[in-house]
Amino acid sequence: MDQLPYLQQLCFHADIPIFAGKFTNIRTTFVHIEEYIEFKHMSDKKIPVYFVPGLAAGKEIFRNILLPEATYKVTILEWLIPLKNEDLSVYSKRMASLVTDPNAVLVGVSFGGVVAQEMSTFLDLRKLIILSSIKTRNELPLRLKVAAKTLAYKLVPTRLVLSASDLTKFAIGPKTEKRLKLYQEYLHVRDKAYLDWAIKQMVTWKRQEEIKGVVHIHGDSDPIFPIKNIKACLQIKEGTHIMILNKGRVITEKLIEIIK
Repeated sequence: MDQLPYLQQLCFHADIPIFAGKFTNIRTTFVHIEEYIEFKHMSDKKIPVYFVPGLAAGKEIFRNILLPEATYKVTILEWLIPLKNEDLSVYSKRMASLVTDPNAVLVGVSFGGVVAQEMSTFLDLRKLIILSSIKTRNELPLRLKVAAKTLAYKLVPTRLVLSASDLTKFAIGPKTEKRLKLYQEYLHVRDKAYLDWAIKQMVTWKRQEEIKGVVHIHGDSDPIFPIKNIKACLQIKEGTHIMILNKGRVITEKLIEIIK
């Protein structure tokens, strides 16, 4: 009896991908199945880690975060474009739906840290980690609290954000020419609706109590969210708001230490 058609059906129903060339005989078919099962077993053992980038940033900002591939399955989430007048909680629920692995680690940077914390309310996480961010609105610097009360954040000309320099007036963007160039390089989302929405959500964030279990990594020289306003955190010496770019090795070590 020819068992190949039977094995083909078995693989199909078990969702095991088989290339036509692998079905030349029974032996090679079983070898392929064993290899696939071993691969799946190794993949399932990896710790899923999801990253949420900073405001308007993309996956490029994580290029210096090098988690061992044998241990971690890394996914970098992309920003969704918010719906008109979408509440942060509703938006965060949509973002949370992109986390498809159970018991995952969620890491958010800057504004991504704010969104990650809101996402965590819809997820059962292994760990929640924020970098260069804040845990509650109480950790916002005074200038951003003033910007929220006076609605000054609405004056940011996001149509001209390709230059990015206008964001510095509200301490949302970079402060020096060097950092401005870096910001330009990593500015990924250039959608006006997203930028208007994100800036508003950042300065008007309402959370008063920190989420239980959140781990906060923060630079002691962060000019955007000064360390003097940050309560409990793991400090990175000489870490600025862009330390995700220039302190990659140190941050990678911290992440591994926290996750394990």
